[in-house]
Amino acid sequence: MNEPSAIDAATKRLALALDALEAAIQRRHEADEDEESLAAQLQALGTDRSRLAAELDEISARSRRLESTNREIAKRLDVAIDSIRSVLDANER
Repeated sequence: MNEPSAIDAATKRLALALDALEAAIQRRHEADEDEESLAAQLQALGTDRSRLAAELDEISARSRRLESTNREIAKRLDVAIDSIRSVLDANER
């Protein structure tokens, strides 16, 4: 009777070990899926970052052009105002 008990005990240990191995495989599979999902999210974030950086560069360049145009218009307005003042001053005399 000792032998069947030892065999039964070994069989139970083997079944428990197989269950533990199956659980570990399942956890590993889930971890791999999570890693793939994170990698896809990281790729998407990298793509978004590149797109946003390009948009920021375009907007910055446009802003610089608008500032330059604004300065040029301000200079022209100053010249026009000075010209009008000169004409008005000349007519008042």
